[in-house]
Amino acid sequence: MRRQTAMKARAARRPSTAGAIAAAIIAASLTTATLLAGCEATPAAPVAFRLVPADRILTPVLTQPAADKVAVDVRRERTDNVIVRFRDALVYVDGVQVTDLQNGEHVVFYLSPGVHRLAVSTQFDPVIEIRFTVDARYTNVASVAFDKDHRIGLRRVPH
Repeated sequence: MRRQTAMKARAARRPSTAGAIAAAIIAASLTTATLLAGCEATPAAPVAFRLVPADRILTPVLTQPAADKVAVDVRRERTDNVIVRFRDALVYVDGVQVTDLQNGEHVVFYLSPGVHRLAVSTQFDPVIEIRFTVDARYTNVASVAFDKDHRIGLRRVPH
């Protein structure tokens, strides 16, 4: 009898197995949700874009101002996502690779008015190309960014 009473007393002091398992599952779920939220692409703190260094420009004639040319600013949006942060975005103008953009950089091309083909790619993505109409009446800006699936994208930014 004494032994049964002692076993009941020990069982009363121990947390239930079902409760311990439920607490462990909740803790694991919260940890997983926190880790997955950290993988989502979010914009980094706003800082001025850096100019691409001259030694990384493969076609310098496109970056020289001229009287009959219009400025086109191509910007690589900042991200704090480590999966895409260190990928170089290769930039093409009319089918010719001109430079690569790293996180938070921009390059200004001087193009003749009219329709041009702007394109971007990475070592993991196919070439994404848009028809870009260059017009002296507007500020011409294009944005390079990565989506939630870590795929590169290119779009015209209205100004």
